[in-house]
Amino acid sequence: MGKKYDSAKAKVEAERPYGIDEGLQLLMETKVAKFDETVDVSLRLGVDARNSEQMVRGAVNLPEGIGKEIRVLVFAKGEKEREAKDAGADHVGGQDLIDKVQNEGWFDFDTVIATPEMMSQVSKLGRVLGPRGLMPNPKTGTVTMDVAKAVGDAKKGKVEFRIDKAGNVHAPIGKASFGPERLKENFIAFMEAIRRAKPAASKGVYIKKVCLSTTMGPGILLDRSLL
Repeated sequence: MGKKYDSAKAKVEAERPYGIDEGLQLLMETKVAKFDETVDVSLRLGVDARNSEQMVRGAVNLPEGIGKEIRVLVFAKGEKEREAKDAGADHVGGQDLIDKVQNEGWFDFDTVIATPEMMSQVSKLGRVLGPRGLMPNPKTGTVTMDVAKAVGDAKKGKVEFRIDKAGNVHAPIGKASFGPERLKENFIAFMEAIRRAKPAASKGVYIKKVCLSTTMGPGILLDRSLL
């Protein structure tokens, strides 16, 4: 991949911020892998990640999906268990699945949803689900009584985001095969969600840097003043 990457990187002016349309077109020209690469957006935000009042976290339903089949695990019981199954959840259960995750290291799922009544039990999985970004949370709509909607949203391409310790956010917005137009729709929806998630305590420039890249390709800096 060395020569291919170097050739792709040479097409990108490293310090030049591109407009979104130009940036997406350049993204198509700098794909280097034979497989359908994921397109990621990376942000540097002007918040203090150590301050709980400046936490940036949320979720967004991308209009074009993310080009991947999402495996959904739902912790529920009774009527809500039936609703989750009818909505298309891949795995539905209670203590049995909690034990499977905790004792067997089972992680054949991409999203976890839970009803509020199950959270006292699910909280035991915080140490294993938390680091993987899988812990259900009301802010992202994954702790809810409306499990059917939550499952449907996850299957359609719901993306969760959260700042890391350095104040950065990384998220997928689709596949390279989507092409510029579909990726632009997803990008716009994602950026709107980021703006809505701006903490009231955040001062100064909120969005400091925005980059796009494919799985194996070089990063492309976008002009945040045009976003």
